[in-house]
Amino acid sequence: MTSRRTPNCILITGATGGIGGALAEVYAGVGVTLILQGRRAERLEGLAKRCQAAGASVVCQTLDIRDLEALHNWVTLVCHTLQPDLIIVAAGLNTSTGPTAEGEVWEQSQAVIDVNVLATIATVQAALPGMRLRKHGQIALLSSLAAWRGLPATPTYSASKAAIKAYGESLRDWLAPDDVKVNVIMPGYVESKMCFEMPGPKPLLWSADKAALRIRRGLAANQARISFPFPLNLGCWALGLMPHWMSSMILRRLGYSA
Repeated sequence: MTSRRTPNCILITGATGGIGGALAEVYAGVGVTLILQGRRAERLEGLAKRCQAAGASVVCQTLDIRDLEALHNWVTLVCHTLQPDLIIVAAGLNTSTGPTAEGEVWEQSQAVIDVNVLATIATVQAALPGMRLRKHGQIALLSSLAAWRGLPATPTYSASKAAIKAYGESLRDWLAPDDVKVNVIMPGYVESKMCFEMPGPKPLLWSADKAALRIRRGLAANQARISFPFPLNLGCWALGLMPHWMSSMILRRLGYSA
């Protein structure tokens, strides 16, 4: 049977982003401890004050998660001292081939892989020993509907999100005997600075607050994949099943390719 116990201690990386910040406020309440990581100290402080006003206890950490060793050490310490029930890995970056499809910039692509993939793995591996020992815990990984079928304008981003989807699905089966839940979050377009910087159409755009509520419901139900919105999630899944020539034609007609 699936436990729907409300988590009392929640760690969120990327809390200064659109989805991460909205999730912090959705979970904030009396009796809840929030451990919030972000790069932007001023924005993190403002978020902490709002969460505290809702009754939550808040611990903030300003940290660039591209420093993988510092990230791993911090998560290890937090998981030993505060023992979070739920860890939401929401930090993410994006890059694209540019406004005239001139190509991706190597340094930006490297940063995307460092943040979206390596920092995710570092966070998970630091958290697992304690969760497995306690036979309790939940880890949510932020992928994307782009994991179903890579988008021509965002090759590195699409690859990073496909990697997280596969990683999370593998973890879920491996950790099930230890009663550690793993969920892959696969949103479509959600209002944020990163979203608006992405090229191409943005159909069925959701607010970050709406997305956060959907994610919270999915995590409470322990859904393996939390994908939204319908029918965009169905369309992206279908693109991944089609012959490549057919999905390419559809993406071109929808304005996702030159």
